[in-house]
Amino acid sequence: MKNLFDAVPSCFFNCLSGASHNRIYADCLQVIYAQYDREISYRIPRNRIRDALAAYLLENHIESVEDEAELNDAKSYNDLAGGIIRRFCETEIGWLEEDSDESTYEKQIIMTEAGILLAEFLQGLIKPEREEFSSYIYNIYNILRNEEQWSQNPYVDCLKNIYRNARLLSKALKRLSTFIKRIIERMVREETLESLTENILEYCGGNFIREYERLTKQQNIHLYRSYIKSRLDYMQSDERLSKQLLAGCAAEEEIRTEDAAERVADMLQAAKRFLSYDYDRIMQDIKHKINLYFQIAVGRARFLRNHENDIRGNVEQTIRYIVEEMEAIGWKDELPKEMQEMFLLEKNEFIDAGSLRFPRKSQTVKEETVVPFALMTDDDIEKARQAHTSEAYNPYAKEKMKAYLDRIMAGKQTIRDEEIPIAGKRDLLCVLSAVAYGKENGYLVRLLDGYREIGQMRLRKFEITREG
Repeated sequence: MKNLFDAVPSCFFNCLSGASHNRIYADCLQVIYAQYDREISYRIPRNRIRDALAAYLLENHIESVEDEAELNDAKSYNDLAGGIIRRFCETEIGWLEEDSDESTYEKQIIMTEAGILLAEFLQGLIKPEREEFSSYIYNIYNILRNEEQWSQNPYVDCLKNIYRNARLLSKALKRLSTFIKRIIERMVREETLESLTENILEYCGGNFIREYERLTKQQNIHLYRSYIKSRLDYMQSDERLSKQLLAGCAAEEEIRTEDAAERVADMLQAAKRFLSYDYDRIMQDIKHKINLYFQIAVGRARFLRNHENDIRGNVEQTIRYIVEEMEAIGWKDELPKEMQEMFLLEKNEFIDAGSLRFPRKSQTVKEETVVPFALMTDDDIEKARQAHTSEAYNPYAKEKMKAYLDRIMAGKQTIRDEEIPIAGKRDLLCVLSAVAYGKENGYLVRLLDGYREIGQMRLRKFEITREG
Protein backbone atom coordinates (compact mmCIF):
# COMPACT_ATOMS: atom_id res chain seq x y z
CA MET A 1 0.00 0.00 0.00
CA LYS A 2 1.45 3.35 -1.07
CA ASN A 3 1.98 5.91 1.68
CA LEU A 4 0.66 9.48 1.35
CA PHE A 5 4.11 10.98 1.80
CA ASP A 6 5.46 8.88 -1.06
CA ALA A 7 3.11 10.83 -3.35
CA VAL A 8 3.67 14.41 -2.08
CA PRO A 9 6.82 16.43 -1.26
CA SER A 10 8.28 15.99 2.23
CA CYS A 11 7.15 19.43 3.52
CA PHE A 12 3.86 19.57 1.58
CA PHE A 13 1.77 20.41 4.67
CA ASN A 14 4.32 22.55 6.52
CA CYS A 15 2.74 25.84 5.45
CA LEU A 16 -0.52 24.79 7.10
CA SER A 17 1.03 23.46 10.31
CA GLY A 18 2.36 26.70 11.83
CA ALA A 19 -0.15 28.34 14.14
CA SER A 20 1.19 31.83 13.39
CA HIS A 21 0.87 31.77 9.60
CA ASN A 22 -1.33 28.83 8.55
CA ARG A 23 -4.37 31.09 7.99
CA ILE A 24 -2.39 33.43 5.75
CA TYR A 25 -0.94 30.61 3.64
CA ALA A 26 -4.33 28.88 3.32
CA ASP A 27 -5.96 32.13 2.15
CA CYS A 28 -3.10 32.80 -0.28
CA LEU A 29 -3.51 29.35 -1.83
CA GLN A 30 -7.24 30.03 -2.29
CA VAL A 31 -6.48 33.45 -3.84
CA ILE A 32 -4.05 31.84 -6.30
CA TYR A 33 -6.51 29.03 -7.14
CA ALA A 34 -9.25 31.59 -7.85
CA GLN A 35 -7.08 33.27 -10.52
CA TYR A 36 -7.35 30.19 -12.73
CA ASP A 37 -11.17 30.10 -12.83
CA ARG A 38 -11.50 31.66 -16.29
CA GLU A 39 -8.28 30.26 -17.74
CA ILE A 40 -7.97 27.29 -20.06
CA SER A 41 -5.13 25.79 -17.99
CA TYR A 42 -3.45 26.15 -14.60
CA ARG A 43 -0.71 28.31 -16.09
CA ILE A 44 -0.80 32.14 -15.96
CA PRO A 45 1.80 34.99 -15.82
CA ARG A 46 3.63 35.38 -12.53
CA ASN A 47 2.81 39.11 -12.21
CA ARG A 48 -0.94 38.35 -12.13
CA ILE A 49 -0.49 35.96 -9.22
CA ARG A 50 1.77 38.48 -7.45
CA ASP A 51 -0.73 41.34 -7.92
CA ALA A 52 -3.64 39.21 -6.62
CA LEU A 53 -1.66 38.21 -3.53
CA ALA A 54 -0.52 41.81 -2.94
CA ALA A 55 -4.16 42.98 -3.08
CA TYR A 56 -5.13 40.33 -0.51
CA LEU A 57 -2.24 41.30 1.80
CA LEU A 58 -3.10 45.01 1.49
CA GLU A 59 -6.82 44.47 2.20
CA ASN A 60 -6.03 42.45 5.30
CA HIS A 61 -3.16 44.70 6.47
CA ILE A 62 -0.66 41.83 6.49
CA GLU A 63 2.84 43.28 6.43
CA SER A 64 4.85 40.20 7.42
CA VAL A 65 4.58 36.48 8.07
CA GLU A 66 5.86 35.43 11.48
CA ASP A 67 8.57 32.74 11.73
CA GLU A 68 9.60 33.43 8.11
CA ALA A 69 12.77 35.53 8.13
CA GLU A 70 12.81 36.10 4.37
CA LEU A 71 9.20 37.31 4.32
CA ASN A 72 9.69 39.57 7.33
CA ASP A 73 12.31 41.57 5.39
CA ALA A 74 9.85 42.49 2.60
CA LYS A 75 9.69 46.26 1.96
CA SER A 76 6.36 46.30 0.12
CA TYR A 77 3.28 44.17 -0.44
CA ASN A 78 4.62 43.15 -3.86
CA ASP A 79 7.84 41.95 -2.26
CA LEU A 80 5.89 39.99 0.36
CA ALA A 81 3.66 38.47 -2.35
CA GLY A 82 6.75 37.49 -4.36
CA GLY A 83 8.25 35.84 -1.28
CA ILE A 84 5.08 33.79 -0.74
CA ILE A 85 5.16 32.65 -4.38
CA ARG A 86 8.79 31.57 -3.99
CA ARG A 87 7.85 29.75 -0.79
CA PHE A 88 5.08 27.81 -2.56
CA CYS A 89 7.44 27.00 -5.46
CA GLU A 90 10.05 25.38 -3.21
CA THR A 91 10.65 21.74 -4.08
CA GLU A 92 9.92 20.63 -0.51
CA ILE A 93 6.49 22.39 -0.62
CA GLY A 94 5.49 21.72 -4.22
CA TRP A 95 2.24 23.71 -4.41
CA LEU A 96 3.40 25.76 -7.41
CA GLU A 97 5.98 25.57 -10.17
CA GLU A 98 7.66 28.44 -12.00
CA ASP A 99 8.41 28.29 -15.72
CA SER A 100 9.12 30.67 -18.63
CA ASP A 101 7.01 31.18 -21.75
CA GLU A 102 8.89 29.85 -24.80
CA SER A 103 7.93 32.77 -27.03
CA THR A 104 7.92 35.81 -24.69
CA TYR A 105 10.22 34.46 -21.96
CA GLU A 106 7.68 35.81 -19.45
CA LYS A 107 7.67 33.99 -16.12
CA GLN A 108 4.67 31.72 -15.66
CA ILE A 109 3.21 30.16 -12.50
CA ILE A 110 1.83 26.61 -12.78
CA MET A 111 -0.26 24.94 -10.08
CA THR A 112 0.91 21.40 -9.48
CA GLU A 113 -1.59 18.55 -9.47
CA ALA A 114 -1.14 18.11 -5.73
CA GLY A 115 -1.54 21.87 -5.21
CA ILE A 116 -4.82 21.89 -7.17
CA LEU A 117 -6.19 18.97 -5.14
CA LEU A 118 -5.17 20.67 -1.89
CA ALA A 119 -6.86 23.95 -2.90
CA GLU A 120 -10.06 22.10 -3.85
CA PHE A 121 -9.93 20.18 -0.57
CA LEU A 122 -9.65 23.41 1.45
CA GLN A 123 -12.48 24.94 -0.57
CA GLY A 124 -14.67 21.90 0.11
CA LEU A 125 -13.98 22.12 3.85
CA ILE A 126 -14.91 25.81 3.96
CA LYS A 127 -18.08 25.49 1.85
CA PRO A 128 -19.15 21.92 1.03
CA GLU A 129 -21.16 21.55 -2.16
CA ARG A 130 -24.79 20.43 -1.92
CA GLU A 131 -25.36 17.09 -3.61
CA GLU A 132 -28.45 16.08 -5.55
CA PHE A 133 -28.96 12.54 -4.29
CA SER A 134 -31.57 11.53 -6.84
CA SER A 135 -29.21 12.19 -9.77
CA TYR A 136 -27.09 9.13 -8.88
CA ILE A 137 -30.06 6.76 -9.17
CA TYR A 138 -31.22 8.38 -12.40
CA ASN A 139 -27.70 8.14 -13.86
CA ILE A 140 -27.56 4.39 -13.14
CA TYR A 141 -31.00 3.90 -14.69
CA ASN A 142 -30.13 5.90 -17.83
CA ILE A 143 -26.80 4.11 -18.31
CA LEU A 144 -28.46 0.69 -18.26
CA ARG A 145 -31.28 1.79 -20.58
CA ASN A 146 -28.97 3.03 -23.35
CA GLU A 147 -27.06 -0.14 -24.21
CA GLU A 148 -25.98 1.21 -27.59
CA GLN A 149 -23.85 3.82 -25.80
CA TRP A 150 -21.72 1.27 -23.95
CA SER A 151 -21.91 -1.84 -26.12
CA GLN A 152 -18.33 -1.32 -27.38
CA ASN A 153 -16.77 -1.22 -23.90
CA PRO A 154 -19.29 -2.27 -21.24
CA TYR A 155 -16.73 -2.26 -18.40
CA VAL A 156 -15.53 1.35 -18.76
CA ASP A 157 -18.73 2.93 -20.09
CA CYS A 158 -21.26 0.96 -18.05
CA LEU A 159 -20.18 -1.14 -15.05
CA LYS A 160 -17.50 1.24 -13.82
CA ASN A 161 -19.93 4.18 -14.02
CA ILE A 162 -22.69 2.25 -12.23
CA TYR A 163 -20.32 1.17 -9.46
CA ARG A 164 -19.03 4.74 -9.10
CA ASN A 165 -22.55 6.25 -8.87
CA ALA A 166 -23.62 3.62 -6.32
CA ARG A 167 -20.57 4.37 -4.14
CA LEU A 168 -21.09 8.14 -4.42
CA LEU A 169 -24.76 7.80 -3.44
CA SER A 170 -23.81 5.61 -0.48
CA LYS A 171 -21.25 8.15 0.74
CA ALA A 172 -23.64 11.06 0.22
CA LEU A 173 -26.44 9.38 2.18
CA LYS A 174 -24.07 8.51 5.03
CA ARG A 175 -23.00 12.17 5.21
CA LEU A 176 -26.67 13.16 5.17
CA SER A 177 -27.36 10.87 8.12
CA THR A 178 -24.53 12.52 10.06
CA PHE A 179 -25.83 15.99 9.11
CA ILE A 180 -29.26 15.17 10.57
CA LYS A 181 -27.59 14.15 13.83
CA ARG A 182 -25.96 17.58 14.08
CA ILE A 183 -29.37 19.22 13.52
CA ILE A 184 -30.84 17.16 16.36
CA GLU A 185 -27.95 18.04 18.66
CA ARG A 186 -28.42 21.73 17.89
CA MET A 187 -32.15 21.40 18.53
CA VAL A 188 -31.54 19.94 22.01
CA ARG A 189 -29.42 22.97 22.89
CA GLU A 190 -32.16 25.48 22.00
CA GLU A 191 -33.07 27.57 25.04
CA THR A 192 -36.06 29.69 23.97
CA LEU A 193 -39.26 29.00 22.09
CA GLU A 194 -38.43 31.74 19.57
CA SER A 195 -35.06 30.21 18.61
CA LEU A 196 -36.69 26.78 18.49
CA THR A 197 -39.34 28.12 16.10
CA GLU A 198 -36.72 29.72 13.86
CA ASN A 199 -34.79 26.45 13.82
CA ILE A 200 -37.88 24.51 12.73
CA LEU A 201 -38.75 27.03 10.00
CA GLU A 202 -35.17 27.00 8.71
CA TYR A 203 -35.20 23.19 8.71
CA CYS A 204 -38.54 22.99 6.86
CA GLY A 205 -37.44 25.50 4.25
CA GLY A 206 -33.88 24.21 3.90
CA ASN A 207 -32.15 22.44 1.03
CA PHE A 208 -32.12 19.16 2.92
CA ILE A 209 -35.91 18.75 2.89
CA ARG A 210 -36.11 19.49 -0.85
CA GLU A 211 -33.32 17.03 -1.72
CA TYR A 212 -34.70 14.32 0.53
CA GLU A 213 -38.21 14.81 -0.86
CA ARG A 214 -36.98 14.36 -4.44
CA LEU A 215 -35.16 11.21 -3.37
CA THR A 216 -38.31 9.73 -1.81
CA LYS A 217 -40.80 10.92 -4.44
CA GLN A 218 -39.80 11.98 -7.97
CA GLN A 219 -36.64 9.80 -8.12
CA ASN A 220 -37.69 7.10 -5.67
CA ILE A 221 -35.45 4.06 -6.11
CA HIS A 222 -38.49 1.76 -6.05
CA LEU A 223 -39.44 3.16 -9.47
CA TYR A 224 -36.18 1.92 -10.99
CA ARG A 225 -34.87 -0.84 -8.71
CA SER A 226 -36.45 -3.87 -10.38
CA TYR A 227 -35.21 -2.75 -13.80
CA ILE A 228 -31.70 -1.98 -12.52
CA LYS A 229 -31.45 -5.32 -10.71
CA SER A 230 -32.66 -7.29 -13.75
CA ARG A 231 -30.13 -5.55 -16.02
CA LEU A 232 -27.26 -6.21 -13.60
CA ASP A 233 -28.26 -9.88 -13.40
CA TYR A 234 -28.32 -9.99 -17.19
CA MET A 235 -24.81 -8.49 -17.39
CA GLN A 236 -23.57 -11.18 -15.00
CA SER A 237 -25.29 -14.13 -16.68
CA ASP A 238 -24.88 -13.28 -20.38
CA GLU A 239 -21.77 -15.10 -21.62
CA ARG A 240 -20.88 -12.65 -24.42
CA LEU A 241 -21.29 -9.59 -22.21
CA SER A 242 -19.42 -11.24 -19.34
CA LYS A 243 -16.41 -11.87 -21.60
CA GLN A 244 -16.47 -8.24 -22.72
CA LEU A 245 -16.51 -7.07 -19.09
CA LEU A 246 -13.54 -9.29 -18.20
CA ALA A 247 -11.51 -8.16 -21.21
CA GLY A 248 -12.31 -4.50 -20.62
CA CYS A 249 -11.43 -4.74 -16.91
CA ALA A 250 -8.12 -6.52 -17.57
CA ALA A 251 -7.13 -3.92 -20.18
CA GLU A 252 -8.28 -0.87 -18.21
CA GLU A 253 -6.90 -1.88 -14.81
CA GLU A 254 -3.86 -3.65 -16.27
CA ILE A 255 -4.44 -6.86 -14.31
CA ARG A 256 -4.66 -10.58 -15.10
CA THR A 257 -7.86 -12.13 -16.41
CA GLU A 258 -8.32 -14.12 -13.17
CA ASP A 259 -8.07 -10.95 -11.10
CA ALA A 260 -10.37 -9.15 -13.55
CA ALA A 261 -13.04 -11.84 -13.07
CA GLU A 262 -12.89 -11.40 -9.30
CA ARG A 263 -13.03 -7.59 -9.56
CA VAL A 264 -16.00 -7.57 -11.99
CA ALA A 265 -17.91 -10.00 -9.75
CA ASP A 266 -17.20 -7.86 -6.68
CA MET A 267 -18.34 -4.68 -8.44
CA LEU A 268 -21.57 -6.25 -9.66
CA GLN A 269 -22.29 -7.80 -6.27
CA ALA A 270 -21.49 -4.56 -4.40
CA ALA A 271 -23.76 -2.50 -6.67
CA LYS A 272 -26.66 -4.97 -6.31
CA ARG A 273 -26.20 -5.29 -2.55
CA PHE A 274 -26.24 -1.51 -2.06
CA LEU A 275 -29.26 -0.89 -4.30
CA SER A 276 -31.22 -3.83 -2.85
CA TYR A 277 -30.35 -3.83 0.86
CA ASP A 278 -27.91 -1.18 2.06
CA TYR A 279 -29.89 1.66 0.49
CA ASP A 280 -33.04 0.68 2.42
CA ARG A 281 -31.10 0.42 5.70
CA ILE A 282 -29.56 3.88 5.27
CA MET A 283 -32.88 5.46 4.27
CA GLN A 284 -34.62 3.81 7.22
CA ASP A 285 -31.99 5.28 9.54
CA ILE A 286 -32.45 8.74 7.99
CA LYS A 287 -36.23 8.48 8.32
CA HIS A 288 -35.87 7.44 11.97
CA LYS A 289 -33.68 10.46 12.67
CA ILE A 290 -36.13 12.80 10.95
CA ASN A 291 -38.95 11.45 13.14
CA LEU A 292 -36.69 11.82 16.17
CA TYR A 293 -35.98 15.43 15.20
CA PHE A 294 -39.66 16.38 15.16
CA GLN A 295 -40.38 14.45 18.34
CA ILE A 296 -37.61 16.38 20.06
CA ALA A 297 -38.93 19.62 18.57
CA VAL A 298 -42.43 18.95 19.96
CA GLY A 299 -40.99 17.90 23.31
CA ARG A 300 -38.81 21.00 23.50
CA ALA A 301 -41.78 23.19 22.60
CA ARG A 302 -43.82 21.68 25.43
CA PHE A 303 -40.97 22.00 27.89
CA LEU A 304 -40.22 25.61 26.98
CA ARG A 305 -43.91 26.48 27.15
CA ASN A 306 -44.28 25.03 30.62
CA HIS A 307 -40.85 25.59 32.21
CA GLU A 308 -39.54 28.90 30.93
CA ASN A 309 -37.11 29.98 33.65
CA ASP A 310 -36.42 33.56 32.70
CA ILE A 311 -37.49 37.08 33.57
CA ARG A 312 -41.06 36.27 32.48
CA GLY A 313 -41.27 33.61 35.20
CA ASN A 314 -39.96 36.02 37.82
CA VAL A 315 -42.51 38.66 36.81
CA GLU A 316 -45.34 36.16 37.02
CA GLN A 317 -44.27 35.09 40.52
CA THR A 318 -44.42 38.74 41.51
CA ILE A 319 -47.85 39.19 39.95
CA ARG A 320 -49.11 36.11 41.80
CA TYR A 321 -48.00 37.64 45.06
CA ILE A 322 -49.75 40.90 44.15
CA VAL A 323 -52.95 39.04 43.28
CA GLU A 324 -52.94 37.16 46.56
CA GLU A 325 -52.57 40.45 48.43
CA MET A 326 -55.35 42.05 46.37
CA GLU A 327 -57.69 39.14 47.11
CA ALA A 328 -56.88 39.39 50.81
CA ILE A 329 -57.94 43.04 50.97
CA GLY A 330 -60.77 42.80 48.41
CA TRP A 331 -59.31 45.10 45.73
CA LYS A 332 -59.56 42.63 42.85
CA ASP A 333 -63.34 43.06 42.53
CA GLU A 334 -62.84 46.78 41.97
CA LEU A 335 -60.66 46.26 38.85
CA PRO A 336 -62.17 46.88 35.41
CA LYS A 337 -63.43 43.72 33.73
CA GLU A 338 -60.87 43.92 30.87
CA MET A 339 -58.03 43.97 33.44
CA GLN A 340 -59.27 41.03 35.50
CA GLU A 341 -58.29 38.55 32.73
CA MET A 342 -54.68 39.61 33.21
CA PHE A 343 -54.64 38.08 36.70
CA LEU A 344 -56.08 34.59 36.03
CA LEU A 345 -52.85 33.03 37.18
CA GLU A 346 -54.34 29.72 38.19
CA LYS A 347 -54.29 28.86 34.45
CA ASN A 348 -50.97 30.45 33.61
CA GLU A 349 -48.59 27.88 32.09
CA PHE A 350 -45.36 29.75 32.67
CA ILE A 351 -45.45 29.73 36.46
CA ASP A 352 -42.60 27.64 37.85
CA ALA A 353 -41.09 27.50 41.31
CA GLY A 354 -37.65 27.44 39.71
CA SER A 355 -38.24 30.79 38.02
CA LEU A 356 -37.22 32.57 41.20
CA ARG A 357 -33.48 32.76 41.28
CA PHE A 358 -31.10 34.26 43.79
CA PRO A 359 -27.73 35.84 43.00
CA ARG A 360 -24.73 33.65 43.71
CA LYS A 361 -22.90 36.49 45.41
CA SER A 362 -24.75 38.71 47.83
CA GLN A 363 -24.32 42.41 47.19
CA THR A 364 -23.45 44.64 50.10
CA VAL A 365 -25.16 48.04 50.28
CA LYS A 366 -22.32 50.44 51.07
CA GLU A 367 -24.17 53.72 50.85
CA GLU A 368 -27.73 54.91 50.78
CA THR A 369 -29.16 55.81 47.38
CA VAL A 370 -32.18 58.03 46.96
CA VAL A 371 -34.05 57.68 43.67
CA PRO A 372 -36.67 60.35 42.91
CA PHE A 373 -39.93 59.13 41.39
CA ALA A 374 -42.73 60.85 39.52
CA LEU A 375 -46.43 60.31 39.99
CA MET A 376 -48.13 58.62 37.02
CA THR A 377 -50.88 60.53 35.25
CA ASP A 378 -54.08 58.88 34.04
CA ASP A 379 -52.63 58.74 30.51
CA ASP A 380 -49.48 57.01 31.82
CA ILE A 381 -51.58 54.47 33.72
CA GLU A 382 -53.71 53.77 30.63
CA LYS A 383 -50.63 53.32 28.45
CA ALA A 384 -49.09 50.98 31.03
CA ARG A 385 -52.31 48.98 31.23
CA GLN A 386 -52.46 48.63 27.44
CA ALA A 387 -48.79 47.61 27.32
CA HIS A 388 -49.31 44.95 30.01
CA THR A 389 -52.42 43.67 28.22
CA SER A 390 -50.51 43.41 24.95
CA GLU A 391 -47.58 41.63 26.59
CA ALA A 392 -49.85 39.20 28.44
CA TYR A 393 -51.60 38.15 25.22
CA ASN A 394 -50.39 34.77 23.97
CA PRO A 395 -51.91 33.81 20.60
CA TYR A 396 -50.59 30.24 20.91
CA ALA A 397 -51.83 29.38 24.42
CA LYS A 398 -53.17 25.88 25.12
CA GLU A 399 -56.80 26.99 25.39
CA LYS A 400 -56.57 28.98 22.15
CA MET A 401 -55.06 26.00 20.35
CA LYS A 402 -57.88 23.75 21.62
CA ALA A 403 -60.42 26.25 20.30
CA TYR A 404 -58.44 26.43 17.04
CA LEU A 405 -58.57 22.64 16.55
CA ASP A 406 -62.26 22.48 17.53
CA ARG A 407 -63.02 25.13 14.92
CA ILE A 408 -60.89 23.48 12.21
CA MET A 409 -62.26 19.98 12.83
CA ALA A 410 -65.86 21.23 12.93
CA GLY A 411 -67.19 18.12 14.65
CA LYS A 412 -65.04 15.64 12.69
CA GLN A 413 -63.35 12.78 14.52
CA THR A 414 -60.19 12.87 12.39
CA ILE A 415 -58.52 15.52 10.24
CA ARG A 416 -55.41 15.47 8.04
CA ASP A 417 -52.90 18.23 7.47
CA GLU A 418 -54.11 18.94 3.90
CA GLU A 419 -57.52 19.88 5.33
CA ILE A 420 -55.97 22.63 7.48
CA PRO A 421 -55.53 25.96 5.63
CA ILE A 422 -51.95 27.26 5.95
CA ALA A 423 -51.30 30.59 4.24
CA GLY A 424 -48.17 31.80 6.05
CA LYS A 425 -45.79 31.39 8.97
CA ARG A 426 -48.43 32.45 11.50
CA ASP A 427 -50.72 29.61 10.40
CA LEU A 428 -47.75 27.23 10.52
CA LEU A 429 -46.99 28.28 14.11
CA CYS A 430 -50.66 27.68 15.00
CA VAL A 431 -50.41 24.15 13.59
CA LEU A 432 -47.14 23.43 15.43
CA SER A 433 -48.55 24.76 18.72
CA ALA A 434 -51.77 22.77 18.23
CA VAL A 435 -49.70 19.61 17.70
CA ALA A 436 -47.52 20.41 20.73
CA TYR A 437 -50.61 20.74 22.94
CA GLY A 438 -52.52 17.94 21.18
CA LYS A 439 -52.32 15.29 23.89
CA GLU A 440 -53.06 17.79 26.68
CA ASN A 441 -56.10 19.04 24.78
CA GLY A 442 -57.44 15.54 24.15
CA TYR A 443 -56.14 14.81 20.64
CA LEU A 444 -53.90 12.08 19.23
CA VAL A 445 -51.31 13.12 16.61
CA ARG A 446 -49.93 10.53 14.17
CA LEU A 447 -47.11 11.29 11.69
CA LEU A 448 -47.57 10.16 8.08
CA ASP A 449 -45.11 9.59 5.24
CA GLY A 450 -44.26 12.51 2.99
CA TYR A 451 -44.28 16.29 3.23
CA ARG A 452 -46.70 19.07 2.36
CA GLU A 453 -45.35 22.05 0.45
CA ILE A 454 -46.75 25.49 1.28
CA GLY A 455 -44.95 28.22 -0.65
CA GLN A 456 -41.39 28.23 0.67
CA MET A 457 -42.29 25.96 3.60
CA ARG A 458 -42.55 22.20 3.95
CA LEU A 459 -44.48 20.43 6.69
CA ARG A 460 -44.40 16.75 7.62
CA LYS A 461 -47.78 15.15 6.90
CA PHE A 462 -49.80 14.19 9.96
CA GLU A 463 -53.23 13.16 11.18
CA ILE A 464 -55.08 14.46 14.26
CA THR A 465 -57.76 12.31 15.93
CA ARG A 466 -60.05 13.32 18.75
CA GLU A 467 -59.57 10.97 21.71
CA GLY A 468 -62.61 8.89 22.63
